[in-house]
Amino acid sequence: MKSSTGKKVRYLTVTAMLAAVAFVLQFLEFVVPFMPGFIKLDLSDLPALIGAFAMGPVCGVLIECVKNLLHMSVSTTGGIGEICNFFMGACYVLPAGIIYKHHKTKKVAIEASFIGAISMAVLSFPINYFVVYPFYITVFFGGDTETCVKMYQAIVPSVNELWQCLLFFNVPFTFVKGMVCVLITLLIYKRISPVLKGVRS
Repeated sequence: MKSSTGKKVRYLTVTAMLAAVAFVLQFLEFVVPFMPGFIKLDLSDLPALIGAFAMGPVCGVLIECVKNLLHMSVSTTGGIGEICNFFMGACYVLPAGIIYKHHKTKKVAIEASFIGAISMAVLSFPINYFVVYPFYITVFFGGDTETCVKMYQAIVPSVNELWQCLLFFNVPFTFVKGMVCVLITLLIYKRISPVLKGVRS
């Protein structure tokens, strides 16, 4: 009984701790040279991926949920951005966590993360096209889609439609973002995993 209670306490503690780290990482954004200035890179999915590997896929999803609930307190999108961020993040860490849970090897971790990154990138297209960009274009571009597209055209003049911008810029960017988190996870996971799991070396 005590062992079971202890595991639950550790699970909740680790989830809360990683969610707090993810929340902080959302504010540490980096400008990406090959993307329009309003798109920035953050590594807030990193703690969720680590949590999914260390404590299971549900933990990763919970971290994504708590992170975005916290971020709603400072949201500039009325919660729309956070809801979309949650769905994309969950689509990233859930398959990665499920696959890794059954075969805990480095090779499987890489393959699982790759699948998760692809899932997130694919999902980013409909979410951005039908939800996020209509909101941002209305609020920040006065409803003028052409102005938004021109920011992409400054990088690649051949793109003429919003869907082209998202397909050729945002989808690959989302995939690369996921793989950056994978790389960092692979570099640090073995060192921090015993601490998260409470395993004595």
